[in-house]
Amino acid sequence: MDKNFYITTPIYYPSAKPHMGHAYSSIIADFFARFKKIDGFSVHFLTGTDEHGLKIQRAAEKKGQDTLKFCDDISETFRNLSKTLNLTNTDFIRTTEARHKKSVQNLWKELEKNDDIYLSKYSGWYSVSDEAFYNDDEIEEHNGKKIASISKSPVEWVDEESYFFRLSKWEKSLLDYYQKNPEFISPESRKNEVISFVKSGLKDLSVSRKSFSWGIQVPNNKKHIIYVWLDALTNYISALNYPDTNNELYKKFWPANIHLIGKDILRFHAIYWPAFLLAAKLPLPKKIYGHGWILSGDEKMSKSKGNILDPIEIINKYGLDPLRYYLIKEVSFGNDGNISQERLEDCINSDLANNFGNLCQRVTTFAIKNCQGNIPKDIEFNSDDLKILDKFKDNLELIRKKIDNFDLNFYIDFIINTLFETNKYFNDQEPWKKKGDIKRLNTIVYTTLEIVRKISFMLYPIIPKSSLNALKIFSIKENEIEYSSIVNNNYLTGGSEINKIDILFKKIEKDNND
Repeated sequence: MDKNFYITTPIYYPSAKPHMGHAYSSIIADFFARFKKIDGFSVHFLTGTDEHGLKIQRAAEKKGQDTLKFCDDISETFRNLSKTLNLTNTDFIRTTEARHKKSVQNLWKELEKNDDIYLSKYSGWYSVSDEAFYNDDEIEEHNGKKIASISKSPVEWVDEESYFFRLSKWEKSLLDYYQKNPEFISPESRKNEVISFVKSGLKDLSVSRKSFSWGIQVPNNKKHIIYVWLDALTNYISALNYPDTNNELYKKFWPANIHLIGKDILRFHAIYWPAFLLAAKLPLPKKIYGHGWILSGDEKMSKSKGNILDPIEIINKYGLDPLRYYLIKEVSFGNDGNISQERLEDCINSDLANNFGNLCQRVTTFAIKNCQGNIPKDIEFNSDDLKILDKFKDNLELIRKKIDNFDLNFYIDFIINTLFETNKYFNDQEPWKKKGDIKRLNTIVYTTLEIVRKISFMLYPIIPKSSLNALKIFSIKENEIEYSSIVNNNYLTGGSEINKIDILFKKIEKDNND
């Protein structure tokens, strides 16, 4: 089996500081990257910044800054966000890098060589904010201004010479590909949107602009700048040193296992990108997953609406792992999700402090006091013990399958239910009443400690730092976490020392007047 895994986030626009939507995409990608790594995969995890286009140029001009200097500063903010979010990305790409420019210009030449690019004139609606062209039927009027009905972003009329990509030529090929590869676009509702759009008829796509200068020049025509999506989407292969398709990085990781994106850029990834690749005779990625938006109230966050939630502020107040856990648990993967301070605090108190943290503290304290501070050796499992232990072994392949299908909701539900069952098991078995039956007391403690180990392994991709703090009970290091070892019921060595740990999560004191 191929044990390589390549996952990408969108590359983020550095026209403003990062918000919760950026954090969400990155944290979800990091979850899958970490899980695959502990399951024995060689993982390539790419994120980065998309630094070309009219929106960037105007943002820099507004600040009176050199455009590249402007990009340098804000790109560094996103690079720092990767560190703040404790991401395991193996690469960070900027579209202003030489390796990217080389890839984009080579892809352009391939498309031109295959007669998929031609020079003509573009007249139509363009959104600077979305870096997207819209058809007449996608435009509406609001307060006397034209806006895109999908994004509600303002549009302006553009009339200029442009190179076009023969997108219409690939309409049937795309529909055939979607039919033969039903898992290519997820979730199902997004796939249906894409298919419906393609079936309505594809028009050739403008892929260059003359009205601004900030971008990669069209080969052999310096008057034209390569349009942002043909430029931006190429990052997924420029990070693998395309056009050298014989290099180890490209051979090992392309096609990508998943492009994880927000649903607002689905069309570009699920229609334009595969069409570019088909035209260039390159393999298509295995999956495009359009997740939902992180909402502020009932609206998508955006700089123009002034409703941006700053992930750094929440991290500073509550900590990183609680935010990671909250976003993965409370935002049903694939759907829109709303940030609520009250629900975040409930997650911290109920799931993290009570169900997980308190369990770790209770069993560790009890074992240190009643088992000489060691993992018990003299044990004998009964059906109650085996029922909860075997739950992991019985579901190992199912969980792997669910992860391969990017079913994050199943994974988090499995953990939450198991934590509830483990707390119930420890309470119902009442080891504090078994001091006259040392073997039974030992077995209850051993079983609960083993579940703590297994759950900590499973929580590692979600709350890595807190998971590692819990694993200090057993002196287990990060490089010793292996998903396959979760099924081993005899992993914990009897007689090994148990370490006391600090409180994993402090409960949030709520004001009774709220």
